[in-house]
Formats: sequence, C-alpha cells, structure tokens
Amino acid sequence: MKFAMINANILAAISAAIAVRAIVSLYSYSGEGKPPMYGDYEAQRHWQEITTNLEPKYWYKNTSENDLLYWGLDYPPLTAYHSYLLGIVAGKYNESFVELTKSRGVESDAHKTLMRLSVLFADVFIYLPALLVLCKVILTQQNKKSMRVYHIAMILYPGQILIDNGHFQYNNISLGLFLIAIAVICKEKHYVGSFIYTLALNYKQMELYHALPIFIYLLRTCFDQKSFSQKLKKFLIIATIVVSTFILLWLPWLGSLDSILEVVRRLFPIGRGVFEDKVSNFWCVVNVVYKIKNKVSNQQMAMLCLGVTAAFVLPINVHLFFNKRKETFLLSLVSTAMTFYLFSFQVHEKSILLAAAPALCLLNSYPLETLWFLEVTVFSMFPLFIKDDLTMPFFVLMFLYHICVKDIILKEYNYRQFKKRVMSVVFSTSVYSMFIIACVSLFAPAPAKYPHIWSLLISVYSFAHFFLYFCFCIWQQFVNNFTKIKAT
Repeated sequence: MKFAMINANILAAISAAIAVRAIVSLYSYSGEGKPPMYGDYEAQRHWQEITTNLEPKYWYKNTSENDLLYWGLDYPPLTAYHSYLLGIVAGKYNESFVELTKSRGVESDAHKTLMRLSVLFADVFIYLPALLVLCKVILTQQNKKSMRVYHIAMILYPGQILIDNGHFQYNNISLGLFLIAIAVICKEKHYVGSFIYTLALNYKQMELYHALPIFIYLLRTCFDQKSFSQKLKKFLIIATIVVSTFILLWLPWLGSLDSILEVVRRLFPIGRGVFEDKVSNFWCVVNVVYKIKNKVSNQQMAMLCLGVTAAFVLPINVHLFFNKRKETFLLSLVSTAMTFYLFSFQVHEKSILLAAAPALCLLNSYPLETLWFLEVTVFSMFPLFIKDDLTMPFFVLMFLYHICVKDIILKEYNYRQFKKRVMSVVFSTSVYSMFIIACVSLFAPAPAKYPHIWSLLISVYSFAHFFLYFCFCIWQQFVNNFTKIKAT
C-alpha cells in the first residue's frame, strides 16, 4: 500500500510536470516572427537542415551551403547527431522543414508542434527520469510530505521549463545526462557515471562547468583503492571509457588536425566577448562603472577570466580531493559552476542553469538558501523572457513554485525559531522585491538616457544574491564540513 501511494505521488508529480511544460510550449519562443536571424528556435531547426543535407565533415565548416554566420553549429558532435535524428524525422514529415538554404525561417503550426514535441520527448525520457533517480539517491530519510515537496521543487523548477519549453533549447538533455551521472556516481557506479557525463559534455561544452569536481572525485576514488595496481587499473578503465567515447563521437573529424580545429573554434569562439546581453555576473556588474569591454581586448580579457576563475576553482577542488564526502562533492559542483558563471569568459544569461542543476541536489541539506537561489536564477533571466514574450508564464510559474514549495521548505529549516523568523522575513522581502523590479521593468519605460537601466538593475540585484549563495556554499564546504568531520 505504501509503495503504491509513493508511486501514485510520483505519477501525479510527473503528470503535472508534463502538463506545465506542454502549456508553456503554447507560448512564444526565441525569435518568433523576427527575420532575418530569428532566434534559438531557428538555430535548432537550421542545424537539422545542415546535418541532414551535408556530410559530417562540412557541419562545422564555412561553405557556400553552410554559412556559419547564419546560426552555424557551435555545439559538440552529440548535439549534431541529435539534430541529424530530428532532421530525419522532420524531413519524413515534410521535406520543406529541412530543405537546404530554402527552409530558413519555417514557422508553420505543424513545424512548431514537431519542434515542441521534440523538447517534451527529451523531458519525458531524459530530464524528468534523471530528477527522479536523483531524488531517490539523495532524499533517503524524508517523510512522505517532504518527499512530495522536493519532487515538486526539482521537476517544476521554472528556469529549465521557461528556457527549454518556452525560449526553446535542449538543456534538458545535457543537464539530464549530468544529473544521471551525479546520481550513479553517488551510488558508487563510477564507470557508468564517467560514461554518462562524457555524453553530457559532448552534447554541450558548457558542461565543462562541472568537469573539474567530477574529475577530482573520480580521481580520488582511484587513490582510495588498496594497492597501486588497483589504483592504476581503475584510473585506466575510467580514462579508457572517456577517451573511447570521445573518439567514437568525434570520429568524422579525426582525419586531420584542421578538421578538429574547425570544430574546436566553433565550440570556443573567443571573438564573441566576455559576456552577452546583461548577464548577472561579476564582469557585467563591473562594466556598469568601468567599461571593461571597451578597454580590454578579448584575448586579454580571456586570460584575466582564466586567472580569476582558476583562483577560485583550484582551492575548491583541492579541498574536495582531500575531503571526499558526497556532501562536499555536491557543494563543490555548485561552487565550481558558480565560479565559472560569475568570473569566466563568454557567459550567457542561460548559463545560470548550469549552477541551478547541481543546486537542486542541495535542497535537502540547505532548503531555504537553495530555494532562494533557485528563484533568483529564474528572475535573472527575466529580460530574456520579456524579449521572448514569456512574461505571463514567468509570473505564473514563479508564483506557483513559490507558494507550493516555500512553507514546507521553511518547516524543514532547522535554525532556532527566532533566526528562522528573521530569515523568513528576509527571504520574503527579497522575493517581493524581485516581483516589484520585474513589474517596473515590464511596465515603466526606461529613461532615454539609460535605455538598459532595468536589465542592469536585474543583473546587479541577481549578482548580489548569486555572490552571497556562492560564498555560502564555499563556507559550508570549507568550514561547516570541517566541523562535521572533526565531530565524527
């Protein structure tokens, strides 16, 4: 009976998650009706066009049939193969959807339905199962009511829904693979985890945000073996899995160094600059008072970002190596991803999802702080949602998410009563302030002298929260975990 009730709750949560995603899919998407470049929706469609009509060796090469200035493929091979499969399906349904050079800007209802369903398919078969597996691994000692809330908090996180099912992307695939990898690694299935994470990395190169903690954690498991031969054997097996997976996926481009470099240049375009639009990171905030983009070259900026990022991620991951606990591992994933978002080169506003995904793993340990952070991550992307006409689903999802999760999360919050009340007031004030800023930016015209004032305000406000959560995670990893280890 108990098992049946748990299954019923999970089924209800999954049904709600799919329904919400389907409803959001009815709204606008990136670049809808905005020629000549359109937006991310057209980029995904164009990649289907390129991959189904050209040989793999031309997918990343600038040619008369593949103008890289028009949404040239800039994700790793697994994304290209996924685009190829979707293009085959689209071509079977209607050849005009992927007709070379003639299908640009296709926006028929049939095509929209096909594209939206492809995202829902990835949600149902990759992302949502990944979250359920993660819940089962992490939430081992929760009561049934708490379990339901944590399921809702994970599968109804508005950021991923609004970006994938609204704006239009396939973050659900790379993040889903990453979350499955984390779950199986936490279950000591290190070989399987290394394979799945390599797939995630070959779907989106931004998964490098998570690479160092995963590498360090797996490396430490090799050192934990009893004998030198066992240490070496485990390391070589993991290395073989990773290298073999890369070779298989990159095989069409391994014939020459030039082909490999063509792909690499597309994946890491230095020329795009340190950040795009108004990102809630350190460099964008600094740029408000000191126009760093105008005074420092891209090459110099890339080196500066590398130095600052390394200064943070190296201590975090050295600490992980010498303190191989699962909680430390999860904290280091968030801290490292936040470091890359706050300080690295070429950051998009959507990159905050790479920090939000591992943060979902911390809802059990740090419920209020993590819920707070997750809500701010969605708010930080509000200018993008305005541009995509997704303001209505933004407000509805944020309201429902806050109402459904907040009360139970606060009950789980284990500070003393007075401190809990104070934190609750501060949390509520922060959330209401986000609502006010969002409304002002939506309805109040910006002064002619400062046309980007509202998006900058959102960036600065979000950055302040992100930096505090970043410091909180580092504190928990270095100080609080040290206290726990010492106590045991």
